[in-house]
Amino acid sequence: METVDLRRLVIRSFHVKKVEFADKFEFLNGTLKIDKKITNKLIAQDPIIKDVRIEIINPYDHDREINTIMDIVPMSVKVLGSLGEGITYTMTGAYVMLTGCDDDGRQMHEFGSSEGNLSEQMVFGRAGTPAKSDYIIHVDVLVEGGLPYDRKLPISAFKACDEIIDSIRAELKKLEPREADEVHEFYDRIRKDSKKVALVKQIAGQGAMYDNQLFPEQPFGYTGGISIIDMANMPVVLSPNEYRDGALRSMT
Repeated sequence: METVDLRRLVIRSFHVKKVEFADKFEFLNGTLKIDKKITNKLIAQDPIIKDVRIEIINPYDHDREINTIMDIVPMSVKVLGSLGEGITYTMTGAYVMLTGCDDDGRQMHEFGSSEGNLSEQMVFGRAGTPAKSDYIIHVDVLVEGGLPYDRKLPISAFKACDEIIDSIRAELKKLEPREADEVHEFYDRIRKDSKKVALVKQIAGQGAMYDNQLFPEQPFGYTGGISIIDMANMPVVLSPNEYRDGALRSMT
């Protein structure tokens, strides 16, 4: 059977062994350092945001109260090419968890909230969730109360969280390829005379927390993404590698 390779995606994984606070963002010898001072900038630049807190949750230390979980975000960056091709660096062993509410205590959710004890609200070790042995960088965003619940509230939280991750992406991008703990190659292929297979995924596009974004600038990012609502919920075709490389970002 004749095979044609269309796109090649290389994902290099770098394992995080420890996460700690420091005076600057840095990733060195498996230790990821987080600069909490970035929260001052995030609060100053967006009047909707009243507070941003960053907490490091150590492995197996999940007995704590949290606001509703808005997202779990891998930390990945494009080193070469665009989404779905080229080279992507990604971190394993640590993930970002975004939570949020407003000044009035309204949880940042749509159909059902997940505030409460993290150990009870998170199903660990599933596709899209960290393992119990992973570090969690908890970003909690407090937005202004008394406002109509529309898209601008969760979007402010997602934008703030993405800026924090951007600072981590900048450090991740500095790493040498030989430092990777794992390397995986994926190909978008055409197999002539074989069956054509398509995976149909129905995604939300109703507004507020019921939204999805496509084609951000960075894997699983926010900046540059296009809301499926703004695309009038029209069907979109993604290649397997675009999907794998974080071209679809759930905003629910």
